[in-house]
Amino acid sequence: MQESDLKLLHEKIPKLLISLALPMILAQMVNALYNIVDRIYISYIPNIGTTALTGVGICFPILMLISAFSALLGQGGAPLASIRLGAKKEKEAQKIVGNCFFSLTVCAILLTLIFYMFSKPILFAFGASNDTIGYAQSYLNIYLIGTIFVQYSLGLNPFINAQGKTKIGMATVAIGAILNLLLDPLFIFVFHLGVRGAALATVISQGVSALWVIRYLTSEKSKLRITREDFRFDKRIFWMVISLGISPFIMNSTDSLVTTVFNIQLSTMGGDLYVGAMVVLSSVMQLILMPLNGLNNGAQPIISYNYGAGVYSRVRQAVKTSFMINMSFTILMCLLCVFLPQLLYTWFTPDEQLRTILAQVMPLYYFGIFMFGAQSSLQNAFLSLGQAKVSLVLALLRKVILLIPLIYIIPAVTNSGVNGVFCAEGIADILAGTTTTICFLIIGKKLLNKPDKRQSKG
Repeated sequence: MQESDLKLLHEKIPKLLISLALPMILAQMVNALYNIVDRIYISYIPNIGTTALTGVGICFPILMLISAFSALLGQGGAPLASIRLGAKKEKEAQKIVGNCFFSLTVCAILLTLIFYMFSKPILFAFGASNDTIGYAQSYLNIYLIGTIFVQYSLGLNPFINAQGKTKIGMATVAIGAILNLLLDPLFIFVFHLGVRGAALATVISQGVSALWVIRYLTSEKSKLRITREDFRFDKRIFWMVISLGISPFIMNSTDSLVTTVFNIQLSTMGGDLYVGAMVVLSSVMQLILMPLNGLNNGAQPIISYNYGAGVYSRVRQAVKTSFMINMSFTILMCLLCVFLPQLLYTWFTPDEQLRTILAQVMPLYYFGIFMFGAQSSLQNAFLSLGQAKVSLVLALLRKVILLIPLIYIIPAVTNSGVNGVFCAEGIADILAGTTTTICFLIIGKKLLNKPDKRQSKG
């Protein structure tokens, strides 16, 4: 049994979770720099910064959708591979990796072609105006060149983390994000490429990340390896991956849908400046989500491996520890966003008019974020346990069932205009977090209230 397997089975949960999660949290925070740094630099372009920022922000639903397909295959396949490793079925785990690599390749080709052909009408449908469409197209047309890099770097990295190799997983995103941080000002301000420079920096950085993750997964250091033999389509494995990956796919793709709905409502009710405010709020949300995602990614191999090995006491402890850390963090961020929002939004724009709007709407948008900790940790627990249907329903609940209708209902019922639009986020967070907690108390008890199949020391 390899050292990583022994740690997953026997090392004390708090220590193990911290050791696995910290590299992932750092990786996720660094990964957030990809889009956030683009937005910050773009906002400081002389004379056009705020308009260009709004235009690039219109592209993010498309970027989220591209990332959603990598989550569909990567986050759908990685827990399955991890469970197979825990059950000592290494050959099956290997086939899952090869099938996902093949599927990511096909997916990247199709997405690139579709978005290139229909980029302009899609951007207008997503809330672009005549003033912002030029910046949106300039950014998107270059970004799409790197679609295959996004699929490989984001879709294959979970298979590194699934082995408990979170430091290697951290390096995957850290290398690309640091490179992006260096290239952005060079292309934007030195070479005067504007938003095209920001997109080009991102493409190059994602390409380097993709090469790194492929190099590791084809090396002998990896327990889950990409081989020519397994690089093929297997219908049975594909549908297993899709059935589990549909939940993170919906989480990511509905981010795209929600952002589009927000942009359209805000463009109609408030204009481009409120769409620009939404771009900043989305950037701050990334800063909140990235540590949560890192913690959940660190918890995933512990939960999946021990569930596959039948050590249910360790699964219960891992879920509890993850839940408590998630909740502590989101409560802290809620207090910060509501009472000291200026500490966050001033980084993203020098425009005083936009800052005034953000001081008003940020507390409205984030007052319910404290309950997102429950939603995030427990939905990840369902996913790690292979509970695809439950995870799917909960993924749909917060955004599709609750948030999107509330974006339209609250302003109409309360006559609160754009303030009502922003309040919808907080209300949806509270309702979804509460519902997810109740579901896990009921369903999780049935799944995990069992004696261990093998003895554990931790």
